Amino acid sequence: MKANTISKNRYCYLILFTICISLVSCSSSDDNLSQDLIEIAYNGPAAGNPDGDSSIPTDAGLEDVSEPDQIIGDGTPESCTAQAFIDAVAKGGKIVFNCGSEPITIKLNKPAKIFNNASEEVIIDGGGLVTLSGEGKTRILYMNTCDKNQKWTTSHCQNQDHPRLTIQNLTFINGNSKSERKYDGGGAIWVRGGRFKMVNCRFFNNVCADLGPDVGGGAVRVFSQYENKPVYVTNCTFGGEEGYGNEGSNGGAISSIGVSWTIINSLFSHNKAIGNGGNPSQSGTPGGGSGGAIYNDGNTMTLTIKGSRIDQNEVIQHGSSIFFVTNDHSGNIKIDNSVIQDNIGGSWYPVYPSISMHSDTQIDVTNSIIE
Repeated sequence: MKANTISKNRYCYLILFTICISLVSCSSSDDNLSQDLIEIAYNGPAAGNPDGDSSIPTDAGLEDVSEPDQIIGDGTPESCTAQAFIDAVAKGGKIVFNCGSEPITIKLNKPAKIFNNASEEVIIDGGGLVTLSGEGKTRILYMNTCDKNQKWTTSHCQNQDHPRLTIQNLTFINGNSKSERKYDGGGAIWVRGGRFKMVNCRFFNNVCADLGPDVGGGAVRVFSQYENKPVYVTNCTFGGEEGYGNEGSNGGAISSIGVSWTIINSLFSHNKAIGNGGNPSQSGTPGGGSGGAIYNDGNTMTLTIKGSRIDQNEVIQHGSSIFFVTNDHSGNIKIDNSVIQDNIGGSWYPVYPSISMHSDTQIDVTNSIIE
């Protein structure tokens, strides 16, 4: 399975960028950054590791949206508004877009939120043409089975099998959750409960809180998956090139507590964990700075990485590629057919470079390069 190709024209972008530099000095403010990212979203790295060839289980692949429940747009770009997207997500079901034949960016000023009683299945498919932007001001997508505002549907919200959220063939840019206090982290996406899967997606320049011992997920943060089943990440890109990376206090790309992940044929690069002081935070520090690409904390959980590349991610504290700590020493890591190299910074690497974990954590590495 390969990514849906999003049209590219790097030459035109370079001309626009040069004009921007020479005429208006391209301020680094959030507003200018937002516009820059919208311009370059279609020129960014493709979804997935170009060298990834690991097999993809059926459960980890694309969902069928040939008979959608909702269609956003009437065939014109103008009809694909942020409110139309927010309303569709609230209703749930299989959601597709009809915005014309050209790539489009939908700019949000508040996150789209899933209602747990709307639909057991929520599938959002961008068809390889849709970019969702948080405009440097807001998180983009939120699901929480334990948030009463989104409706409780069971007496065991932390362990229920629905909603089952799939995002596929989408790009998420410029999400920002720094203003979130109760449900922090997850610059583009925040999920708790049910099931969650990502297929053929790209995440560029999403951010969460800069500091804190346990906050994280510049792009995505996840909690409490049903029966501890894994989050699938298939053929996705987080960053991918310089200038496209995601960042937060911990887990520059993804962060979780007590959650297993299966990551297949995906690319993580140029993401940053920019906190300082670790977890628990060292005296006199705000905490954080671990997991340049991936931050996994909790107890029994499994991190499986297949056919993926993790390189040129950066940390202040621990785990320039991966931070994986199970408090009861019961979790394990599986790495196959993957390359993890050239990650920057950090310390506490008892077994493999760039991977921070307890020295007695079971780690199985096959047909892979870690250096």
